[in-house]
Amino acid sequence: GLVGMIDRPRLEVQPAIQKARQAGVTTLMITGDHKTTAFAIGRELGIAEDMTQTLTGQEMDDIGDEDFKDRIAGYRIFARVSPEHKVRIVKALQSRGYVVSMTGDGVNDAPSLSSADIGIAMGVTGTDVAKSAADMILADDNFATIVSAIEQGRNIYSNIKKSVTFLITCNLGEVVAMFFSLLAGWNAPLIATQILWINLLTDSLPAIALGMDPGDPDIMREKPRDPGESFFAGGAGRRAALGGLSIGALTMFAFWFGHYEHGFSPGQDSVPLHVVEYARTMAFMVLVACQLYYSLAFRNSRKSVFAIGIFSNQYLIWSIVLGILLQSLLLCIPGMREAFNLQMLDLQGWGMALVLGFLPLAGSEVYKLLANARIGKDRGTGGVSPTAS
Repeated sequence: GLVGMIDRPRLEVQPAIQKARQAGVTTLMITGDHKTTAFAIGRELGIAEDMTQTLTGQEMDDIGDEDFKDRIAGYRIFARVSPEHKVRIVKALQSRGYVVSMTGDGVNDAPSLSSADIGIAMGVTGTDVAKSAADMILADDNFATIVSAIEQGRNIYSNIKKSVTFLITCNLGEVVAMFFSLLAGWNAPLIATQILWINLLTDSLPAIALGMDPGDPDIMREKPRDPGESFFAGGAGRRAALGGLSIGALTMFAFWFGHYEHGFSPGQDSVPLHVVEYARTMAFMVLVACQLYYSLAFRNSRKSVFAIGIFSNQYLIWSIVLGILLQSLLLCIPGMREAFNLQMLDLQGWGMALVLGFLPLAGSEVYKLLANARIGKDRGTGGVSPTAS
């Protein structure tokens, strides 16, 4: 008689490989199985499409190092390989600029796990030698978990970038307002206690909330980030600069308007103290409003806040509501108002603070709309659209 047996791949592996491919991550299979067997499994999983993408260890020995480095990108499956072959494959990929992650469970995988940029050992079936040589251990021995970890890692990095860029933007707005006001010969639009209040409360709460932003469902459609890439790449530096300049300019305008409403100019001598305090209140309220509302724009650099859902990050919404509430209490409670040298705003002042506060967010939404329209036009005409880093 004849008995046939097959060890089928896990059902979740093929979708995970496709998801990794969308994210710009190429999956290679390195095995000790026969070349035909390895190709059959690789084709079923979507790793390879043609037998020419399969290479054996014996065939690898016949290829010189430089030639192998030039041809390494064309192979997807390596069969009948030894530990030395695995190390050679890893080093050839690294020489082409790839960031290489290697998974393995046996003693013979230890050299390649150690040579890879990220060595991943199997936690269930892996040997102690493999675990010691690896950078991380996969607790469930599931390839799909690696792809999930890539997605989570990208979202975590994205959230950190949002929080830091938001804080830089807010602080830049304060610096711009203070520096150029003093340069113009005006009184300082903010005093130390007001700046401290902004930095401790109205800046910090949205920044923490942005760090807990839900993951972007399209993040695995982006290409891998260059390890040497600047933190401000992908337009983050430009957004921080433009946002900081606009917030600073609006704060200065509010300070000027507070004087103008009482018939004075910030550059005049002998401006009454209550007028200066009123103008500082205007600047203080506009600055805080700009920062709180503008935090919504940092949730995604390409998608509108309406596309991702205004209320999809409840932490951010509540941080904005709490910031507005604290700001209102600061202005409405006499003792607090006097401690911060503030004046109660009139109806026109409240309206001006509300309108000016929304302008940075509105400007960001218009910019995204125009940028997406341009990208859509490029795709429609066969152009190449830029990918986010």
